[in-house]
Amino acid sequence: MKRSTARSLLKCASIFLFAWAFTASAGETEIRKSLQSKFPNIGALEHIVKTHYSGLYEIVVDGQLLYTDEKGEYLFDGSIIEAKSRRNLSDERRKKLFAIEFEKLPLDLAVKKVKGSGKRKMAYFTDPNCSYCKRLEKELVNVTDVTLYIFMYPIFQGSDEIVRNVRCAKDPVKAWDDLMLAGIAPASANCEVPTDKVMAFGRKLRVSGTPNLIFGNGTQLPGYLPAAELEKNLNDTNK
Repeated sequence: MKRSTARSLLKCASIFLFAWAFTASAGETEIRKSLQSKFPNIGALEHIVKTHYSGLYEIVVDGQLLYTDEKGEYLFDGSIIEAKSRRNLSDERRKKLFAIEFEKLPLDLAVKKVKGSGKRKMAYFTDPNCSYCKRLEKELVNVTDVTLYIFMYPIFQGSDEIVRNVRCAKDPVKAWDDLMLAGIAPASANCEVPTDKVMAFGRKLRVSGTPNLIFGNGTQLPGYLPAAELEKNLNDTNK
């Protein structure tokens, strides 16, 4: 009797899982067709997965996390907040979906700066004419025991020349600090720099703005963070 009951339960579970998988697959197909017909230039729908909240599906389009209904009739751009815990579920998903293997970054294209023991790691895309990048540098003054990999990513007009001057300086780290912290422009210089390769790599990661931070655990966060938040993310790397 017990064996028969167990077999019946297993059979029911298998039927349920099959039905769930079929429904999810059917939903993905319908969503893909619907969105592509309504938005011909929507780009590649890289990821369509049903969530466990309110029947929404999460989708990734050109590196952006969006939400839609089961028929692809509506698009939602924003964050899902769990009311009880106040957790930002969308931020948590972004960290997982867009995580990067830190050791596979082309770190040879970056300017390396070691502070203290250098045991923690962070890479970031930055532009010398970006005001938030300058604010980030001021916050990093208060962060130690970290190795920084600075990907100079000139997206503002005139920044490419400044980047070249910094990278061709006798001490690029000092030239960068003088520029970003004290407003001292580097002397004009000329040498071969990997800016084109950095730009190509940034486009591959869909870096559209600066600063863009990548921590040692692979978490990628676009935008400026204060020192306390930088410390939190750097410490999470070592957990």
